[in-house]
Amino acid sequence: MPVNLALTPRSSLWTLRIAVVALAVLMGAAISAAGDQRTSTVMVVATTALGVAVAALVVALVVPSALGLTVVRVVTPAFVPAAVVALARDGGPWAVGALAVALLAAAIALGAETGEAMVQGSAYGDERRLPLKVPAALLLPIVVSWLVWCAAALAAIVLLCARQWAVGGALLAVAGLLTFALFRRFHRFSRRWLVVVPAGIVVHDHVVLGETLMVQTTNVRLCQLALADTQAADLTGPSTGHAIEVTVKEMVTGVFAATPRDPKGRAIHMQSFLVAPSRPGRALQALAAGKLPVG
Repeated sequence: MPVNLALTPRSSLWTLRIAVVALAVLMGAAISAAGDQRTSTVMVVATTALGVAVAALVVALVVPSALGLTVVRVVTPAFVPAAVVALARDGGPWAVGALAVALLAAAIALGAETGEAMVQGSAYGDERRLPLKVPAALLLPIVVSWLVWCAAALAAIVLLCARQWAVGGALLAVAGLLTFALFRRFHRFSRRWLVVVPAGIVVHDHVVLGETLMVQTTNVRLCQLALADTQAADLTGPSTGHAIEVTVKEMVTGVFAATPRDPKGRAIHMQSFLVAPSRPGRALQALAAGKLPVG
């Protein structure tokens, strides 16, 4: 009998929790090993930075929420380069173990299952939140922005460990400003959902849409995987991969988010529209469970 090893949202969340605990232990041991031949400054700065990062993740994972998802997806991948730095500074086998666990934790943190578990944790009442894929055109800016932030933060920590107070402090200030600026932008992507509620379907996406779109159950004709030649209105960003097409009985109005070309947004009337959940198959199952017609 074939065994399904795919993580569910619940198991993904618990695996990430365990990985974070393992990371805290392994990184702490790697820092201790790397600091044996160095001054106490290294230990104080490095362990303080580790403590802040782990504390943020613990709070985010203990009470799952959309805000926690942003914290998890910003902070967890930063352990990968941090483990590389510890390995380069004689962190020994502890750093090797930390790097392996950090890679696993980052993959899980960025996975669709973790996203679903986290955003569902802050859902209101009887609603099912299904995260949407990031628009393809925004992936590169997100990655580059995160790399700049991560490089500034890690460089600041390394310089402070080396007692380069002026340069390290300046970089730390830059990292702090970037944290404030980028976190708000990144959080918008944690709040993009297709929501199944008793009254129907809600598309909550303030990146693509200027207003939340709601379609009542009685107005939904069919939900299905979109065909390649569909003429439905694209509300995906656009994003890559499979999309779900929702066809309605009576036309609904969607309002796109403001752009330099359309500063007040742009309204369109739709007989059908596309949304791109991170896991289309699970989204169709949720729609069917919500008594909506699925084909």
